[in-house]
Amino acid sequence: MSVVMRSLRSRAAVAGGCVAALGLGFALAAGSPASAAAQTDPNGRYTAEEIHHFLEGFYGNHGPRAWEREHLVSDQLKEQAAQTPDFDLLLCAQNQPRDIEVGEVTTAQSARVGWATITTRWGQAPKTRTFTAYVDLDGSRPLQLLKVDCEPGD
Repeated sequence: MSVVMRSLRSRAAVAGGCVAALGLGFALAAGSPASAAAQTDPNGRYTAEEIHHFLEGFYGNHGPRAWEREHLVSDQLKEQAAQTPDFDLLLCAQNQPRDIEVGEVTTAQSARVGWATITTRWGQAPKTRTFTAYVDLDGSRPLQLLKVDCEPGD
């Protein structure tokens, strides 16, 4: 991917994240399940495309900011993250990556969860790390990160 395309993609992801955060903020402020579910599938679940967009906005280029950590993470995951003060559970790392890429989203309708592999890049070398991020599919609630699995999948 060219530097220009990467720059455009990065800017689009940041802009998309801001728009997503703004939209989620309105949904939270309105308190209306219908407003949160406006773009869901006919069964009231978020789509793979919506989850991908959410994860790109959540992780951005270098990881979630304080606002995302406070408002877009489940209470259970916040508690787990608080138990690892020397390790950023949401990034499966101890520091900030150089770049983050969200992979293809898979949804399990019966489990009401969607997930994607998140790839982080570090330093100048092509060193990467992957982990899996899970999101609730229930379109009656605002999107939020439910779980992060730091063990790389096979």
